Amino acid sequence: MKQLTKFLKPYTKLLIIGPMFKLFEAILELFLPFFMSKVIDIGVANKDKGYILAMGGIMLITAVVGVCFALVCQYSASLVSQGVGTDIRNAMFEHIGTLSNAELDKFGTASLINRITNDINQVQLAVAMLIRLVIRAPFLCIGGLIMAFILDMRLSVIMIIVLPVFVLILFLTMMKTVPLYRTVQKKLDQIALVLRENLSGVRVIRAFARTDYEREKFGMRNREYSDNAIRVGKVSALLNPLTSLVMNFAIGAIIWFGGIQVNLGSMATGEVIAFIGYVTQILAALIVISNLVVIFTKAYACAGRIIEVFETKASITDLERSKGIIKNPEESSGEQNKYLKDRNEDIIVEFKDVSMSYQTGIRKGKDSTERDAEKGNPDIEHISFRIKRGETIGIIGGTGSGKSTVVNLIPRFYDVQEGSVCVNGMDVREYSLDILRDKIGIVPQNTVLFTGTITENIRWGKEEATDEEVRAAAEIAQASEFIQALPEGYETLIYRGGVNVSGGQRQRLTIARALVRKPEILILDDSFNALDFVTDAALRKAIKLNTKNMTTFLVSQRASTIRNADQIIVLNEGEIAGIGKHENLLKNCDVYREICQSQEMQSTVY
Repeated sequence: MKQLTKFLKPYTKLLIIGPMFKLFEAILELFLPFFMSKVIDIGVANKDKGYILAMGGIMLITAVVGVCFALVCQYSASLVSQGVGTDIRNAMFEHIGTLSNAELDKFGTASLINRITNDINQVQLAVAMLIRLVIRAPFLCIGGLIMAFILDMRLSVIMIIVLPVFVLILFLTMMKTVPLYRTVQKKLDQIALVLRENLSGVRVIRAFARTDYEREKFGMRNREYSDNAIRVGKVSALLNPLTSLVMNFAIGAIIWFGGIQVNLGSMATGEVIAFIGYVTQILAALIVISNLVVIFTKAYACAGRIIEVFETKASITDLERSKGIIKNPEESSGEQNKYLKDRNEDIIVEFKDVSMSYQTGIRKGKDSTERDAEKGNPDIEHISFRIKRGETIGIIGGTGSGKSTVVNLIPRFYDVQEGSVCVNGMDVREYSLDILRDKIGIVPQNTVLFTGTITENIRWGKEEATDEEVRAAAEIAQASEFIQALPEGYETLIYRGGVNVSGGQRQRLTIARALVRKPEILILDDSFNALDFVTDAALRKAIKLNTKNMTTFLVSQRASTIRNADQIIVLNEGEIAGIGKHENLLKNCDVYREICQSQEMQSTVY
């Protein structure tokens, strides 16, 4: 829990002020039964109205001052809980941003959203209750017990019997509910996942008439969540009846034995009433504690899920941040120049016997340096090639052959398990991530646009890009024509994910976003699949003519898209089946020839 307690440090003063005022309120509350006993034994017994009014005024002032103290505590609790929740969210969001794709794949988007919202809300509530009630409830129990002992030692034996029963009930409840709450939160993750998939894929679901299926799927997940929530609710629901039963039993015993003491003349009526008041305060405080157990049990389970995210270390570390070494190894000097002795200035990207698998564990904790899970079968294996500056490289292969995996290793979205990937003669693991990725413009398979204008979306590639640069990038990407046809042109608002533009238009905008930064390396990962053949050809020609010395990787399923590339890399089941130009591969590479022939047959049929 040390991961989360550090977030309380900025609020140390409020953490002292809040409980302190709540303690003052509890002290004043303890005086009320005592004052009431005096009103009965002196004022009522002697029919002294003046005494009754005087003590009533004191009790009223005590209650008003107690309310003021409670308000100060409430205000402090609100400031601390909301502040801590905000700080944890900011820290978690920042930490998630440092995680590599492997860690993000492990948690899943739905789970991370649930942790940063619902789980932190539970921790927030626990912090508020910590300030408001954790001091007050135990103090009322202890203070009430002391006052009860002062009034009558014999009746206090009842409290000594009752308290262990309360503690036992609370302990058993907590032992049972903590694991159940963890399960409930996991089921909530699954609901969030199904809901997210349904909302983002609603058009596909309707197009394939799968609404009923998805409704049943959501209903099943919802029932699983509700069944687990009901199970934990049943256990938690036993707290109040059991504690009320014990409390009422204690009060009944006090009235019984107290009545006997009054008849014998060893106790006054007011003392019995005061004793009942203290017992009521004690047992009411214990009921509050029982409810706190439920809140803190939930918070404990949620805190564990939050800490799990914080303790997950990125498998891809930024050397600049972790070790404080040079940002750009290409600008190194002195002893570090030894890394560049064999550097060929014409070679910009080189894969040296690279193997990589997604089926690997993720490092956790400060001292862990090994992967948790055993390495699975490689997704790509023994990949080696060298790319010269300014070349256009086509990458083709069947589905699952490793095309995207290869290009994702260049910006270091994942790390290799064997071999090395070099950019400008330097292993990508020696670069600062910011410097490495500044050299690369990438257009992923799944086009992603953000809410904002077209200009703002293109400027994601280069924040300080001028209007001329934005328009030039759109011109090369073959996007300027449809942008200018829009009523508001470049100031047209793009809705979430780009739902108000077509698939081909989204692809061209994302290509413009990559081009505006004028990268050394441009990666187009199957980014032409929504374009017609005319636009495809015009786009490739424009990129070739307007991007001097830019090395371009074209990942595509279409042989026509990459046939004019300087080199074509053919992948088959994670291995290189051939490298060369189109004509040579047709003669010497069976895999490439089969791809071309199958696509020619399809075009003939259609």
